[in-house]
Amino acid sequence: MEILSVATRPDCLGEDVLSLLSELNEQKPVWVELGLQTIHEKSAAYIRRGYPLPVYDKAVTDLKARGLETIVHVILGLPGETEEEMLDTVRYVGESGVEGIKLQLLHVLRGTDLADEYLAGKFQCLSLEAYLDLLKKALDVLPPSIVIHRMTGDGDKKLLIAPEWSRDKKKVLNRIYGPGGFS
Repeated sequence: MEILSVATRPDCLGEDVLSLLSELNEQKPVWVELGLQTIHEKSAAYIRRGYPLPVYDKAVTDLKARGLETIVHVILGLPGETEEEMLDTVRYVGESGVEGIKLQLLHVLRGTDLADEYLAGKFQCLSLEAYLDLLKKALDVLPPSIVIHRMTGDGDKKLLIAPEWSRDKKKVLNRIYGPGGFS
């Protein structure tokens, strides 16, 4: 089956865009991926997300009203967020009525403000063990109807500063899916 997947920000879904997506959805299924990352305004400001949480809520409502499948991107391990805050974000996404979620660990890439702060020792990235533990908890708080589209990712290896363990995506996936893993 052919599917059109469009990734965008919730604040880019004006009436004209929503109408076009609805029209396209009549020809073939359309998935709309929204970059939320976090529900916490302090973290959203820190990463310069650029819109408040009610904009996300409206986008989900508008997409659902048009029968468009919605997938949400969440970053686990944002500086300053506690485990409970990260799980609150995952719960919120699960309760918002979307069909899917992409869970992504924080990557620190060379040439960014985040890299400067990391190298200055202002925060640490999650260890592999901490990420896997958090990921299991995140999956536990999601409704069974939510499709998990991603549980990890990999940053550009030429630019990646941290976490070093994420360079070996095969190892991470083996820990998730292999013996003693999640499945």
